[in-house]
Amino acid sequence: MANWKWLWLGATPIKKFPTPILEPLGPFFAAGLIVLYGVNSLQNAMMKSDEWKDDPRNPNAKKGGH
Repeated sequence: MANWKWLWLGATPIKKFPTPILEPLGPFFAAGLIVLYGVNSLQNAMMKSDEWKDDPRNPNAKKGGH
């Protein structure tokens, strides 16, 4: 009688299957973190380069004048 609430909807409750999610996708999560770390390192290195260190769009640029 526990399923009587679902009968008026014409549906049965969703059955839970023991599907592994983290174990097969773990390498992809790890690779994503490695890529994000690499991109962040490259962006920080570019902001400190001579070409961009005085650019006004650079958050690390020295504020001057105004």
